Amino acid sequence: MPVEETPAPRILITGGLGQLGSGLASLLRKKYGADNVIMSDIVNPPRHVRESGRYIYADILDFKNLQEKVVNEGIDWLIHFSALLSAVGEANVPLAIKVNIEGMHNILEVSKQYKLRVFIPSTIGAFGPTTPRNPTPDLTIQRPQTIYGVAKVHAELMGEYYHQKYGLDFRCLRFPGIISAETPPGGGTTDYSTEIFHDAVTTQRHECFLEHDTRLPMMYIDDCTRATAEVMELPEHRLKQRVYNIQAMSFTPAEIYAEVKKHVPDMEIEYKPDSRQAIADTWPQVLDDTNARLDLGWNHEYDLPKLVTTMLTKIRAQKEAKQQTAAQMEAAAI
Repeated sequence: MPVEETPAPRILITGGLGQLGSGLASLLRKKYGADNVIMSDIVNPPRHVRESGRYIYADILDFKNLQEKVVNEGIDWLIHFSALLSAVGEANVPLAIKVNIEGMHNILEVSKQYKLRVFIPSTIGAFGPTTPRNPTPDLTIQRPQTIYGVAKVHAELMGEYYHQKYGLDFRCLRFPGIISAETPPGGGTTDYSTEIFHDAVTTQRHECFLEHDTRLPMMYIDDCTRATAEVMELPEHRLKQRVYNIQAMSFTPAEIYAEVKKHVPDMEIEYKPDSRQAIADTWPQVLDDTNARLDLGWNHEYDLPKLVTTMLTKIRAQKEAKQQTAAQMEAAAI
């Protein structure tokens, strides 16, 4: 008898307009089809997002709304990216509690109710000043000192609890700083690592909000989205734990500046630490992702030189495209 093919999963991505959503949606749509991967958020999307595939309104703070989306769309996998980032959360703690904790509770509850496979990312921000920093193991003291980190530890523990008590298929990767050319920096403590490339292409001068020797773990967006897809696709028995560290590289502002300067010789940098320095000083310098490499088969593709080359190429192309568009509009107006 012929073997029946397993139908493609129906996937809902919350917080789809953030740094990670579009790239992951694009990757998953290539594998499972555009109609099976649904991006969602609470704002009107740019035209290119709406034209790239399904996009719906979904409010994670409205449990009934979530239920309706899951049922009406026949969702199998739920990938939860909605969150306020570290520095933004510190500026508005009540909103961070509402979005990052109460919203996450709704995600877990709807996933339990409809037996979904659910992914909630964690972060280097889930660690604190008493954590071993180099390297930081999967299982260690955490005790973060930001509401962003506290909410992520809460999500890790609640996900593990729902797995143990209800059998929920909960999956979580602790991401390092994520670097992307497609999404503007969003107020995170590692965002200098994206800003420096935009400055290299435009002004050749970067004002860094961290000290020159602040080492943090990092990852290029393509590695991040691939890791998310890979962990979601694994059979459940492969996961020996529910939360894994994952990283690709670790560098300081001085090290990435030196690599950028190889391509942009006139590049200059000035260090002016702000409130994010105190946050970075409590975070890991290197994540030990040995377990992810052994259990999940994780292997990164982008090191620092490849990251720098890729980012500069992409941002230069974006700048040229904007200039061409502006020139065409100016010519049309004459």
